[in-house]
Amino acid sequence: MPAAPAAAQSAPSGAAPTIVLVHGAFADGSSWNGVIERLERRGYTVMAPANPLRGLHSDAAYISSLLKSIKGPVVLVGHSYGGAVISSAAAGNSQVKSLVYINALMPDVGESGMSLSARFPSALATATESVRYRTGDTSGTDLYLKRNKVHPVFAACLPAAQANLLGVTQRPVATAAFSEKAKVAAWKDIPSWALVGRQDMTITPEQERFEAKRAHSHTVEIDSCHVSLIARPDAVADLILKAAGAAGSTPQPGTSGSNGRIK
Repeated sequence: MPAAPAAAQSAPSGAAPTIVLVHGAFADGSSWNGVIERLERRGYTVMAPANPLRGLHSDAAYISSLLKSIKGPVVLVGHSYGGAVISSAAAGNSQVKSLVYINALMPDVGESGMSLSARFPSALATATESVRYRTGDTSGTDLYLKRNKVHPVFAACLPAAQANLLGVTQRPVATAAFSEKAKVAAWKDIPSWALVGRQDMTITPEQERFEAKRAHSHTVEIDSCHVSLIARPDAVADLILKAAGAAGSTPQPGTSGSNGRIK
C-alpha cells in the first residue's frame, strides 16, 4: 500500500484518531471483525491491514509506511505477534498517540518472540509444524498451527467448529517473525494499554503481565484464551476505546471519522 504524499496536511488538533488494527500470526484482518463493528458503531474510522508475516523488520516497515499515509492521530493496536510489529512500526511516529496490546508480544530492544518464549514457555512450542517455502530466488521456513492443536492451544474459548475454521484458513508465519530481534520499543515513549487473557495457552498470562508491567501499560485481565478479539470483542473494543479517548476527541456515534483513510 503506497504512502500518501509527504506534503499531506495533518488533521486539526483534537480530531478523533484513526484506529489501526494489526493481526498476529496464523490469522488475517477478519479476526478483528467483531471489534471493528463495535468501533465503527462508535463513529471511529478503522483500518485492519494485512500483516505480511514475513519477518519482524519487514513487517514493521510495511505497517510503518501505512501509518505515514494516515492524516491525524492514530491509535495502533496489535494482537499476538502483531504487538511486536506495532512496537517497531510506531517508533518515531508522533502521530501514534496510543498503543494497545491484545494478548500480545511486547519485546524490548534486543528481544525476540523466541527469546521471550524461552523465558515464558507456552504450549505453542509443540503446536506448530515447519514447512519449507520458495518464492523465486528466496526460500525459508513457514510455521503452521497443527490442525489438532488449534482448538486446545490457540482458540480453546471458541466452539470447536469455529476453531477448526481458523485452522483451515490460517496464514503461515515465517520463522524470521519470531527470531528477529527488536531494534526499537515504541512502548517506552508512547502510552500503552494491555489486555491479558487468563486462559491464554499461546502466550502465557505470566508473560503478558510481565510485559505490561514493564511498559507501565494500563492493564485489564479477562477470562479468555488467546483469541480474545474473536471470543470477547466487547472487552477488546472497550479497552481500545479507552486508549482512543486518551488520544483525541470522541466522534459522535453513527458518524465516520474523516481524519484518516478509509480502507
